Amino acid sequence: MRRVRTVIKAKDKNSLCYWTKVKNPLRVAINYVVVALCRILPSLSLKRWLLRRIGVKVGKNVAFGLESTVDVFYPELVEIGDNTIIGYNTVILAHEFLVNELRVGEVKIGRNVTIGANCTILPGVTIGDNSIISAHSLVNSDIPPNVLAGGVPARVIRSLLEE
Repeated sequence: MRRVRTVIKAKDKNSLCYWTKVKNPLRVAINYVVVALCRILPSLSLKRWLLRRIGVKVGKNVAFGLESTVDVFYPELVEIGDNTIIGYNTVILAHEFLVNELRVGEVKIGRNVTIGANCTILPGVTIGDNSIISAHSLVNSDIPPNVLAGGVPARVIRSLLEE
């Protein structure tokens, strides 16, 4: 089960029409520039440094693959543990605009986690330490520690402790 909370209930328009009421447009613009820059930077240490400036909790030796994207509206709700790899073109979301509401939730990615290319991680999920998420997966619920998970939606495939 994802841990999300409703921030705004839409009335006569869809929830995205109200985004400026929940977040300062200048803050979102700054976050966007930083995230867009981090998508193309080859330097892992510079990516970590920049993402920390906008509020992402980034552990030591975290590696963000090219084109990976962190939430621009709520980067402060994203936490990534030490020695984790975020694969190419992966998206980590801490918010979701639905027609009737805006929901947000913390994303916690543990230590020593490998997230394959082209994954999407939705708000309100936790990925446990030492887990592997296979490429092209949709993580819409918690993933326990020490497992290989994958698919759409992501499900545990096997335990890594049995190896």
